[in-house]
Amino acid sequence: MQVALKLAVGLGVGLVLGWLHFGALWQTLSRLPKARMPGLLLMASLIARMAVLLAGFYLVARWGGWLALSGALAGVVLVRSWMLRRVGPRPDEPGEAR
Repeated sequence: MQVALKLAVGLGVGLVLGWLHFGALWQTLSRLPKARMPGLLLMASLIARMAVLLAGFYLVARWGGWLALSGALAGVVLVRSWMLRRVGPRPDEPGEAR
């Protein structure tokens, strides 16, 4: 029971962390064409997103050990996969790398 709880909580936290991380990335990329200093925007976004993600992973690992951490990582990967399918490039779009 303890193992299932740690995995479930880790997965839930990972889903939230992934949603925050990739949602913020999507917002950054959508604001990029209008930015006065796009490099600074990208770097600030990267640092902020990584700080939140790493702090979340650290707290999950402190609470539940490697089981919760592996659940959190799985949650982030699930959100990434979902976001890629939802907003990723389509095969019929021009400019696709081949």
